[in-house]
Amino acid sequence: MENNKKKQSALHEKAGITSPEIISSASVAHIKNLKKHQPSSEELISGILAGNIAALSRAITLVESTQVSHLEKANEVINACLPHANNSVRIGITGVPGVGKSTFIEAFGKYLTGLGKKVAVLAVDPSSTISHGSILGDKTRMEELVKDENAYIRPSASGETLGGVARKTREAITLCEACGFDTIIIETVGVGQSETAVHSMVDFFLLLKISGAGDELQGIKRGIMEMADAIVINKADGDNIRKANLAKTEFNRALHLFPTKKSGWTPTTSTCSAITHEGISAIWETILKFLTLTKDNQYFFEKRKEQNQYWMLETINEQLKLNFYNDPEIHKLLEENKKAVQNNEISPFAAAQLLLEKYFKK
Repeated sequence: MENNKKKQSALHEKAGITSPEIISSASVAHIKNLKKHQPSSEELISGILAGNIAALSRAITLVESTQVSHLEKANEVINACLPHANNSVRIGITGVPGVGKSTFIEAFGKYLTGLGKKVAVLAVDPSSTISHGSILGDKTRMEELVKDENAYIRPSASGETLGGVARKTREAITLCEACGFDTIIIETVGVGQSETAVHSMVDFFLLLKISGAGDELQGIKRGIMEMADAIVINKADGDNIRKANLAKTEFNRALHLFPTKKSGWTPTTSTCSAITHEGISAIWETILKFLTLTKDNQYFFEKRKEQNQYWMLETINEQLKLNFYNDPEIHKLLEENKKAVQNNEISPFAAAQLLLEKYFKK
């Protein structure tokens, strides 16, 4: 009886061999030390000029930082990279959400790397106004391009900037050019304020459209159409080819209603399929024709000079705003005036004037 009690159940689990740790503690410690180490300006500059992607990424992160302490270091890196920049083709690509921007950019980027080009994609993702978060999923969408050794994809959150792009994107272009990328593609958040900002930092502005999404005339918006150097109707495949060709005709007619561009270029319309790659090569040919024309008539170089001036003024505005809100005395006074405005003790305009006068008297 006692022997039966001592007998173990058939379900008893015998002690097995302990599994080794998947990640060694030494590796974890090494990675943590690497993260703690902040490379100097000289290390970042030499790395970028040598084509080091890690150095490029860290420099862009530094530029994107809102910390005042990082500003001087970021400016030092950018100023050192400037003599090695301005040697690329800058292409802005926009379109409403769902038009297939990421799929198109991957197909277009793969085509360009196939020609021996080095392509950098600066994709701006919208930030939530509630959680302030951003998905940053462009690398996931461009799974083939991200593996291409001649391509670099950098998703960035739009943050609190209304247009989704700012001085940080402009400076990221400079860093990518210094790193050896000869074709820079900027993908915008979508049709809206961001187009104006992107147009002011690129050479060629491409507007992506789709057919069969309602009245084609709804897509003919004067502002965005006037900025576009080419309109491409994407997803022209399968049963959608006829609709795409019809949309192309509609947009082509609309373009003739707009005044002649200062560049002397007549905007084009075409169709393409980012899935089948049909029409992708023709788009690059269009861009090359545009570059030839605008370089011959000097518009290309004059536009870049105007863009540099524009971004100088934009940087002044941004820096003034940053300094204003980071001033401890102003911050305290601002909080007091917020409550006064909420309680209707002072008008918003009078409160703003008071704060500005206080700031500029300092």
